[in-house]
Amino acid sequence: MKNRICAALLTLVLCLPLAGCAGGASSGISASYPAEPSSGADSGMQAGKAYTVGILQQMEHTSLDEIREAVEAGLARGAAAGGYTVEVVYKNAQGDPTAIRTIAEQFAAQGVDVIVPIATGVAQGAAAAAQDVPIVFSAVADPVAAGLVDAFDRTTGNITGVSNGIDVAKIFALADELTPGIGTYGFVYNEGEVNSQSIIEKAKAFLDARGLAYEEVTVASSGEVQQAARGVIAKGVDALFIPNDNTVASALPVLAQEAIAAGLPVYPTADSMVRDGGLATVGINYTRAGRPDGRHGVQSAGGHAHRGYPGGAGE
Repeated sequence: MKNRICAALLTLVLCLPLAGCAGGASSGISASYPAEPSSGADSGMQAGKAYTVGILQQMEHTSLDEIREAVEAGLARGAAAGGYTVEVVYKNAQGDPTAIRTIAEQFAAQGVDVIVPIATGVAQGAAAAAQDVPIVFSAVADPVAAGLVDAFDRTTGNITGVSNGIDVAKIFALADELTPGIGTYGFVYNEGEVNSQSIIEKAKAFLDARGLAYEEVTVASSGEVQQAARGVIAKGVDALFIPNDNTVASALPVLAQEAIAAGLPVYPTADSMVRDGGLATVGINYTRAGRPDGRHGVQSAGGHAHRGYPGGAGE
């Protein structure tokens, strides 16, 4: 029964992964979307039934908030069209890893029909804590490296979702077009986030193959981002490249201010990060990622996990 519910909700909950991080002290919001019957609905859900979706978010920043809002809007539209009710119970881990498991266990104990973790760290925590509840992850750059699925075209157990993995080559090509002559890139990221590691490794491999240099400074908390930005700028870089990193994304406006003061462009990996101060990207549009769209869709729990559809600035 749980798998059937998950399969149906997957047609409505289509989100993208941004990056992995920790999660912690929880703040909760409960919102209920009333049923508005429609004869055109074909979601597989039962009219008149009530379903509960637990959304567990890593922390608050523009990208993750945008995903959650798009997911909630998609669930509301589905409920209105299908004549059933979806209650969304939202918990924010606030960047505290110790809270993730507790929240996931609470969701399981409450009997939610599906858990939607937004970001790699909370997806990993939910997977460990709620093994009998369907999990549809979002904002996970590399779900294979994170240990959530076996492969991008195969998954097992109760977990599936959508990846926000990005093509770094397209971002560097855009950088060459907009600000030609970059010889050295600066990286600022949290090496404790699997999602960041995955993207940074791809970026390094790309730059190494082309004889371009890079400098890096790592952070462990958002409070370290400003000093890290100053540190990497002091190394004489020509531009900054920022991966899908929740720690840095939560303080991106501060990093961008330092880069702008130094006259350097910032190339992030999501359009929401451009709005927070980055120059441009070919990356992820998280509102599009959160919409129920067949291009992003995962067919059923235990089915297939797909890469996210890129939709950021520059596309």
